[in-house]
Amino acid sequence: MVSDELRRALRIGFLIALVVLVVQFLLGMSVNLFVKIPTNHPGANPPEYFSGVLQSVTWAILHGSLLLTLHASLGLLLVLAAFFLLRRSIQSGTRGIIVASSFGVFGVLAAGFNGGSFLNYNEDFSSMLMASAFAVALLSYASGLYLLVPKS
Repeated sequence: MVSDELRRALRIGFLIALVVLVVQFLLGMSVNLFVKIPTNHPGANPPEYFSGVLQSVTWAILHGSLLLTLHASLGLLLVLAAFFLLRRSIQSGTRGIIVASSFGVFGVLAAGFNGGSFLNYNEDFSSMLMASAFAVALLSYASGLYLLVPKS
């Protein structure tokens, strides 16, 4: 049985995750529409994906446009928040909450890796995968929030 305090904390956490995901999506759409990412920035077209992502994300945060900097920075914060919510969900011991939070982590990570791929290779397909992974995370946290609503 989940304590009322943990249930309340999880509900707040899932709600905040949903709001921040929507803000992140809107920032991403703004980047997509209004920011031209150069094809020759540090990390672009790397011979190895992960070192390229590290360089690309570092460049985006330190030298990108304001919208790109906000989008990349918020993405990193979302990854940390997703793992924090997963840890709290595991503490609840409730299978449905843990599953919802796990899929939320998956969606956030998949969106982040595809964002890094977009920075590396500038392929529109990466942007589509990023948006799809956002949808997975959004649905996961909405499901978790639904499961946490007190039953009357």
